[in-house]
Amino acid sequence: MHPTRVHDLDFAQLDIGREQRQGLPEVVYGPGKTTDQIRAIVGELLRHNEGPVLVTRVDAQTAAEVLAHVPGGAYDALAGLLVWRPAATDGFTLTVVSAGTSDLPVAAEAAAVATAVGLAVSTVQDVGVAGLHRVLRVQERLRESDAVVVVAGMEGALASVVGGLVGCPVIAVPVSTGYGASFAGVTALLAMHASCAAGVTVVNIDSGFGAAMAAHRLAWAGRRRA
Repeated sequence: MHPTRVHDLDFAQLDIGREQRQGLPEVVYGPGKTTDQIRAIVGELLRHNEGPVLVTRVDAQTAAEVLAHVPGGAYDALAGLLVWRPAATDGFTLTVVSAGTSDLPVAAEAAAVATAVGLAVSTVQDVGVAGLHRVLRVQERLRESDAVVVVAGMEGALASVVGGLVGCPVIAVPVSTGYGASFAGVTALLAMHASCAAGVTVVNIDSGFGAAMAAHRLAWAGRRRA
């Protein structure tokens, strides 16, 4: 299959060659699409690719309607994720760390997407810097990971702390939790960008998906060069 092949559905131009280029079929963003559109896209992605097919940010009702017509999938309600043909674990270890309980939906999206694409995922919850000893208790576990995703709102300081403790890649996810001056995640976003822990990668606000994809690219690059 040509790596730039496109399949025309009239309302969507499916990037059928993405699996060959990046090791994963195109992922479907659910919001703004009708159930019929999601069903059609998923059906074509399953037909033209071999790897996992994912639909993100899906509510329970939409998920049930899609699954009724496209069998074989599974729905993760907390992550809002639909998955068909999840990949086998490839040995790349990813730890998803969340600062507080309010950050769990974003952390769940990161963990669920990463698991679906074949990463070996573990989670560490509620270890924000308001009780710094909590993350210090798990620092050896974090150091053993191939990559760490840090999900944090408020001032986003946890990403800098973890970035200073570990040697592996750190992917920071600013979250829109916090009081007024957190500006719906903008404060955490800017703090993570300005981190003094060199080399921390920052994705978009609330983008657990983006963090999981960054980890997938690290794993994919490693497999290609092995």
